[in-house]
Amino acid sequence: MKTLVIGAGNMGSAFVKQLAAAGHSVSVTARDAVKAAALAAQFPGVRAVAPAGAAADADVVVLATGYADAVAALQGVGGLAGKVVVDITNPLTADYMGLTLGHSTSAAEEIAQAVPDALVVKAFNTLFAQVLSSGADFGHGQTASVFVASDSAPAKAAVTTLAQSLGFATVDAGGLKNARYLEPLAGLNIYLGYGAGLGTSIAPTWIHKV
Repeated sequence: MKTLVIGAGNMGSAFVKQLAAAGHSVSVTARDAVKAAALAAQFPGVRAVAPAGAAADADVVVLATGYADAVAALQGVGGLAGKVVVDITNPLTADYMGLTLGHSTSAAEEIAQAVPDALVVKAFNTLFAQVLSSGADFGHGQTASVFVASDSAPAKAAVTTLAQSLGFATVDAGGLKNARYLEPLAGLNIYLGYGAGLGTSIAPTWIHKV
């Protein structure tokens, strides 16, 4: 797939690494052009691009910014009509121990309202950057899960295929409004990792009897 990663921080860097390793066409853009260029230079074939018009050739746009910067970042990369946008953000409080949105809306729904022509998919928000960077395989037959929620079946299918190409198990999490559950799940994961001291080599998953 032709992918555009917006953001060159920890999550953006992890996405660029994994997407490139899986053989996807990868471009990266960021507010800090120098940082984006330095990231791209680490991986053969990855291009750093200016924000303006960056989404034009992309099949999938990965939004790897903080929630506060999300809408402006998306609006800065050009037309998103019909584009699949993967929202990995969580609306965290300043201390990372709570959410600023919930119950009646979610970060994903607010982003979808701001870019109504895009096909927004909530996914990857329950993973630490360290897990994404090191890969889905936890050993001993354990595979980290990516929960995928969207109101667009084709967009959900595209992101499911993308996540599976990176080695992750996937869970169909229903419509985009279920981001209201996935974002608190990410909050719990962050608490367990930092507040409870379990570290960042953890991830929520789902099991079922067969």
